[in-house]
Amino acid sequence: MRVEQIAVFLENKSGRLAEITSILAEKNINIRALSVADTADFGILRLIVDKVEEAKQALKENGFTVGKTNVIAVEVPDQAGGLASVLKAVEKAGLNVEYMYAFVNKSGENAVLIFRFDDMDKAIEILQAAGFTILTGEQVCAL
Repeated sequence: MRVEQIAVFLENKSGRLAEITSILAEKNINIRALSVADTADFGILRLIVDKVEEAKQALKENGFTVGKTNVIAVEVPDQAGGLASVLKAVEKAGLNVEYMYAFVNKSGENAVLIFRFDDMDKAIEILQAAGFTILTGEQVCAL
């Protein structure tokens, strides 16, 4: 029920993001979701891609520092309150959201929320018990 995500550390300078996306494009790796967090000197690009190991290898070969972590993908209706309903469920359980980002399916009916929690196993248990759909990596990449 976890989704593999790669995290790329990059200098906060012009062209670095374009370089990464070009490397992935050349390898025919599809980006399904992404988030960029930055400071004055560096950034962290978090990506969900269809070919995790190939992406990781290609980026490393081009001098990037790449890590791999697990996140949870939660599907919710694409309407007001979708995110709030997930956050309410995890707040009741005392879980902390380390970070999150989201994307909308092509159909526009559902949104997918990507979460990293302080206790991933407990988060999966709580969200499933609350009736939320947790997607696999394959399901996220098929959207």
